[in-house]
Amino acid sequence: MITLQNITFTYDQSPVLQGLSYAEQDPVITGLWGRNGAGKTTMMKLLAGHMEPKEGSIKIIGHEPYNNPAAQQHLCYMQEDHPFSSIWSIRDALRFYSYFNPNWNQELAERLMETFRLPGKRKTNKLSTGMKTALQAVIGLASQADVTILDEPTNGLDAAMRKKFYEVLMESYEAHPRLILLSTHQIEELQLMLDAIVVVHGGKVLLHEQMEDLREKGIWLTGESEQVNQLVQNHRVIEEQSIGSVKKVMIDDALSDEWKSVARTTGISVEKAHLQDYLLQLTEDEREVSK
Repeated sequence: MITLQNITFTYDQSPVLQGLSYAEQDPVITGLWGRNGAGKTTMMKLLAGHMEPKEGSIKIIGHEPYNNPAAQQHLCYMQEDHPFSSIWSIRDALRFYSYFNPNWNQELAERLMETFRLPGKRKTNKLSTGMKTALQAVIGLASQADVTILDEPTNGLDAAMRKKFYEVLMESYEAHPRLILLSTHQIEELQLMLDAIVVVHGGKVLLHEQMEDLREKGIWLTGESEQVNQLVQNHRVIEEQSIGSVKKVMIDDALSDEWKSVARTTGISVEKAHLQDYLLQLTEDEREVSK
């Protein structure tokens, strides 16, 4: 469905993406995660055809997206704080986007407006952050585009509205499977509905894994320092803390039955790290990009 191959992009001679490669061939819900400045937004804008890469190639359903109406027929990109005309009402915005999305589902758009309590006559420049985010979600889901890209789709939504978004996202995907790419910092909340995750770091794709595999990665071992050191000597340590003779380390491994057995027989505490903490530590050191 989409392919980015050896993409390089610079802003004012400063490299942002450096040989980035990524591909998804099947309808899936994929999370896009990375620290600020990692290159996520640039990657999304290139996919959406807003910019042209300096080097490399991008294909959306076989079409290069930049300056190409044929590719635009297959995608919908709703960026964070999406620019809407100041004279548009909510209904004006929905009508405008319906013209450019051949799979547009007006019935779904109407239902989602009720779900998110969006007043159709309200001007888009009078919307709160949460209401604007909800409008972007309505457009993205109602577009039913083959490639739907939503940037920070829960920004400004309260807990109740985030829950509604997750529900309608899954309902929409199950009714009309396609590639949905979600750029988010709320990875802990979103992880249960993701099929895969892409981690961008230092202008490259550091990880592209199935969510069920990555969900188990990152485990904490806590216990007497010498014993912990022996247990982790053949494992990659990505964070460590020491207080007196007690040491706590996070290793880049999955929480397996073997590790649970180690915990029972040694008295060492073994527990799963939060996914967000694991990803933060994995991207803490720039040197990890080249490993």
